[in-house]
Amino acid sequence: MSSSSNPSAPALRQAWQQLRGHWQALGARERQLLQLAGAALALLLLWSLLLAPALRVLRQAPAQLAQLDGQLQQMQALALEARELRALPPVPPAQARQALEAASAHLGSAARLNISGDRAVLSLSGVSSEALQTWLGEVRSAARARPVEASLQRGPAGYSGTLVLALGSGAP
Repeated sequence: MSSSSNPSAPALRQAWQQLRGHWQALGARERQLLQLAGAALALLLLWSLLLAPALRVLRQAPAQLAQLDGQLQQMQALALEARELRALPPVPPAQARQALEAASAHLGSAARLNISGDRAVLSLSGVSSEALQTWLGEVRSAARARPVEASLQRGPAGYSGTLVLALGSGAP
């Protein structure tokens, strides 16, 4: 660009000339101190903008990789379990109902089961997360029922709400 197309060029040139004049007016020791301060500032910027973030990533990478590997192994185990469950023969409806009722009986008075056709609705009132997890495992393996809808709230006494399950061939 030529200086005629950029109106700020003369002002910039003048400011540069003034700065150069101030620099020339400084003594050798003051110039050296300013150069040292400029070098220190450049090193600080280099460290804070380029090196520190890269070193932080390098330090955190092994822990993040280990965490991701753990998650991958967990997902692979769940996928294997899902394939194994799909490969199992279907459970007869009567046996599925018995297994569902037996698993629900372990929850005691905190759960109420209602079975209608190929759907089962479990109403919960203050069930602990461990008990609910155990119940879901039993239902999945013994009755081959799958949750299709859940409306749960977690409170101080545990989980409350409803779970809708699909039984047998009605499962999606």
